[in-house]
Amino acid sequence: MPYGLQSNMELLRKLLVGFVRDEVNKVGLNKVILGLSGGIDSALVAFIAAEALGGDNVHAVCMPYKTSNPESEEHARLVASACGVNFSVIPISTMVDAYFELFPDANNMRRGNKMARERMTILFDQSALLGALVLGTSNKTELLLGYGTLYGDMASALNPIGDIYKSQVWELSAFMGVPVEVIEKKPSADLWMGQTDEEELGFTYSKVDELLYLMVDQRLTRSELIAEGLESEFVDMIYLKIQNSHFKRRLPVIAKVSNRTIDRDFRYARDWGK
Repeated sequence: MPYGLQSNMELLRKLLVGFVRDEVNKVGLNKVILGLSGGIDSALVAFIAAEALGGDNVHAVCMPYKTSNPESEEHARLVASACGVNFSVIPISTMVDAYFELFPDANNMRRGNKMARERMTILFDQSALLGALVLGTSNKTELLLGYGTLYGDMASALNPIGDIYKSQVWELSAFMGVPVEVIEKKPSADLWMGQTDEEELGFTYSKVDELLYLMVDQRLTRSELIAEGLESEFVDMIYLKIQNSHFKRRLPVIAKVSNRTIDRDFRYARDWGK
């Protein structure tokens, strides 16, 4: 499927590398930190960051839980070695389990959300230690579907891949030399044993990316999408997911009582005033 200029992998690579370099430097820093899960999204971000800032200035942290697939840490190490970034492992089992001793009947969703937020608190603490900005690793598909944890994996200071779809993540990863073992495995948040993204979502990334591109980027109406051959039930389901997860893509809603309310009237770029 064509994605306009974003189909040009060399141009896309230059844009994202330049974005990381410029946005980090403009706040007076030269280091970044990210969670390296062993999955393709964080692998691509590690490669982008290493090219932008040099591997010595990139800190990748693997944060396994006791039920995490051992292959995830193996792949994280493989990626870190391939792009030359700093790598460390901080297990989260002890801290997560201490909390759920109070709530032993918690379901997988609650446990998964806690793990995602635990990992992000670690990254932000380490960012304070290292003087580094936290890089996000959520792609456009996940952000539009709300497939992520608010203040967990969706939290960051900068996100270089938030405007490219999962299909593009695979394509750019291959172009930039991400290890083939990571590219070819089934996408998974690794929140519990055997969990995969597409099984949990109920559809493939390639199928939903086709719809999202036409719906969001091309602004096709419902009738136009159906005329393109997309199933009406699928169109309606995805539209509802986008609509119901909109709160995850914005700052918290603020009650307006002044002339210049943040995110409504006071909406300057992050480098406003410089």
